[in-house]
Amino acid sequence: MATTPFFCNFANMTKSNTIDESLLYSVLKKYWGYTTFRPGQYDVIKSLVARRDTLALMPTGGGKSLTYQVPAMATDGLCIVITPLIALMKDQVDRLRNIGISAVAVHSGMSFTQIDIALDNCVYGDTKFLYVSPERLATEVFRLRVQRMNVALIAVDEAHCISQWGYDFRPSYLRIAEIRQMLPDTPLLALTASATELVADDIMKQLHFEQPNIIRSSFSRPNLSYAVRHTDDKNEQLLRVINNVDGSGIIYMRSREGCEQLAEILQQQGISASYYHAGLPHAERAMRQEEWTSGKNRIMVATNAFGMGIDKADVRFVVHYSMCDSLESYYQEAGRAGRDGKRSYAVLLVASDDKERVVKRFNSEFPPLDEVKMIYEKVCDYLQVAIGDGLYASYIFNIHDFCARERIFGGKVKAAMQLLQQNGYMTLTEEMENPARIMFCVSRDDLYKIRVDRNDLDHIIRIILRKYNGVFSEFRAIDEQELATLSGYTVAHIKELLKRMWQIRIIRYIPSNTSPMIFFDEERLPTKDLYISPDTYLHRKQLTSQRFDHMLQYAENESECRSIVMQRYFGDKDATPCGVCDICLEKRRNTSKQAENIQEMVLKLLQSEPLTAREICRQIKTDTQTVSLTIEKMKAEGKISATTDGKLIIIE
Repeated sequence: MATTPFFCNFANMTKSNTIDESLLYSVLKKYWGYTTFRPGQYDVIKSLVARRDTLALMPTGGGKSLTYQVPAMATDGLCIVITPLIALMKDQVDRLRNIGISAVAVHSGMSFTQIDIALDNCVYGDTKFLYVSPERLATEVFRLRVQRMNVALIAVDEAHCISQWGYDFRPSYLRIAEIRQMLPDTPLLALTASATELVADDIMKQLHFEQPNIIRSSFSRPNLSYAVRHTDDKNEQLLRVINNVDGSGIIYMRSREGCEQLAEILQQQGISASYYHAGLPHAERAMRQEEWTSGKNRIMVATNAFGMGIDKADVRFVVHYSMCDSLESYYQEAGRAGRDGKRSYAVLLVASDDKERVVKRFNSEFPPLDEVKMIYEKVCDYLQVAIGDGLYASYIFNIHDFCARERIFGGKVKAAMQLLQQNGYMTLTEEMENPARIMFCVSRDDLYKIRVDRNDLDHIIRIILRKYNGVFSEFRAIDEQELATLSGYTVAHIKELLKRMWQIRIIRYIPSNTSPMIFFDEERLPTKDLYISPDTYLHRKQLTSQRFDHMLQYAENESECRSIVMQRYFGDKDATPCGVCDICLEKRRNTSKQAENIQEMVLKLLQSEPLTAREICRQIKTDTQTVSLTIEKMKAEGKISATTDGKLIIIE
């Protein structure tokens, strides 16, 4: 696919070379239709053009993707984009292809053949963007190919995941440093919408920056009005927001059941509402999101599974019915309102017992280490992974079936999986489209001794054995369409043959589906050998506690501008009051009321006799500067005037 006439390559540029500014703007206009960059975008691009490793701290909705897409399109090389969010990865690839740019994705939800073809296109084709999940970086097939690619730029999305101090640490991100060693002259862009100063410094250290280089966009959202409502009747406050603010909105809740119940309550009130959570089938979730995006449904009641990759700029309000775990999460979710720059609202509803709920939730996130080991063992048994097996393998994982079968609370399992992921053992991915998988239940020798009607089975078995290695020792992803092409059968017939082999116990067969998956970063270990560092465990518990505390402080704050609280948390030391949050508006109302009271006192004093401004200030027992400013305002408005001897009188 033709893209653009490239004229330079980052890897071959000296630091004195630059890409012509006009080329960057022409690329922006040609592919994205914009004539100007958003604040902060061009600073990041200039840094990359100068071949400097760059950490860009940009708020949600700040246009992070263009900071690597535009410079990549102005070079003759490939851009590798590392991101853990498979749904967002697919969305980005689709968007690039829709505007005529060649892009591919590689993740654990693809078959070996699909990955092979995608990587070949990056080596031999004209692919401009390779989106890859971090767990793929360690695989041999990726490492062998990446060294043959003409890589101009590496972009690391959600870069806070590489820091053990970050709120979403993922050990698979640590593999990025190894890829950097293979591509030593390639500049790297790290992107995140939420990193404290400690996390930012650790990101640059873990990614081997030659020198610190942070470009920080303002985390201020001038059009977004933050508010906290303390109430034990959240539904009443929620209805106030919905009825007083026009346009579409998102309501975030913790539980799936809560989403369904609240959506029903809103529908009973005549409000067009739907719900969204990870328990819904993939097709239904896609349909619900489309109905909300198109405006058919006004309100989406959702868990935090809803949000990534949403392209809806006119969300007028985001209400958090339940409190987030951290300000990082709250900022990202609340920031989905008002991306079009118009006045929008982010409202947090807080009940009197919410703090108790948050503390209970925090305690459940750190189960005892012996319980974590027990859950590891049960998960491996559930997936039928033997000790010593599973390295880099991926398995479909129905967490709800697992919890029901083992009678373990789902929150505890998720917390244990998070700790196992943070210690580099296994990763639980979000729900994705998974290819069909098979594994032979019989040995190669026994395979041909089985007496069955083999008219078509012989043919398809030979093709499978010729095409896929390792099918006798582990589940292998297969491409049913490819098998149909090679065999001359239809896809439907291929599926029937696979089901027949499954029924007569020749193979274990998992049809293509949409489900979360577990990816093994290490082979299964004996439970006694599983090591989770107590120091790391306790330190992460302390950090998580601190994040909870910051969230609680934000909710309990009644005196400081909420935007300043948020910006200061993310390291912006020059934050100024927003003027539109509930705290600022209340201060403005109080100031206005105070000014009215002072005006009344001034007029009452002057009704008795003319007085100087100093005499008035002495008699009104409040801040002298405020009284003086009020007097000047009254003079400007023509309510009072000064005589030649400096006395103030009322203008009739």
